[in-house]
Amino acid sequence: MTDRRELSAEPILRLTPARTLAAQASRPWPNEPAGYRGAREALLAEEIELRRHIERVAAMRRTLPLGGEVPEDYAFENSDGGQTRLSEMFGPHDTLITYFWMYGPLRRRPCPMCTNLLGPLDANARDIEQKAALAIIALSPVARQLDFARERGWRALRFYSSAGNRFADDYRGLLEDGTDTAALNVFVKKAGKVHHFWGGEMGGETVDPGQDPRGAPDLAPLWNMLDLTPRGRDPDWYPSLEYGDRADSRPLPASGVSANPEGAP
Repeated sequence: MTDRRELSAEPILRLTPARTLAAQASRPWPNEPAGYRGAREALLAEEIELRRHIERVAAMRRTLPLGGEVPEDYAFENSDGGQTRLSEMFGPHDTLITYFWMYGPLRRRPCPMCTNLLGPLDANARDIEQKAALAIIALSPVARQLDFARERGWRALRFYSSAGNRFADDYRGLLEDGTDTAALNVFVKKAGKVHHFWGGEMGGETVDPGQDPRGAPDLAPLWNMLDLTPRGRDPDWYPSLEYGDRADSRPLPASGVSANPEGAP
């Protein structure tokens, strides 16, 4: 059986045991009760192991061979009302990250979970685009996506519509019944050709009991922050597009905002 470490071309380092590092880094907080420090130190060792495992998985991902060449150079509607080919989305980069979000024309409002992820992506888009191109794609017209983006205050994301091409069919943006679903993909351009490199595959078939389908590591800051709390993730709670509190009572931008009060499909 092949050792998973052999799958990575990167050098294998001799690492200090996590428990040793945890013991070296361990310091009490004010007024710690008896038993807290031992439990926290054990957790710290596991957190170090988790960080190492995340890096091992990332190293394996980086060494994936090129995937299949895209079946066609898909044409997408862009924010100017014209067309942009998939190959043109790369700009100066050789890598393109696409996120297909659940906001098709049959949806009255976008998926709250997709929305929750796109907010942080918008905040980081300029940084991400120093290293790779980033494109946000849906079946709805771009104008409709931009209306919602303005409503949320998003400014940096680049939106495209795949209506009229087979991108969503080919790259797992549609379920068998035709419902749109979230899909994250990475493409690379090499020797003038576009290849698929990686796509999220941790769907319902891979879910563990009591958990929602999700990738690892989780891309959404929401869940990572809640995982730090005593209650953790509430299995019966999901983010909403509106909460009715002061955070949602701020005035919307004066122009280009959809007045559509419709809810999810």
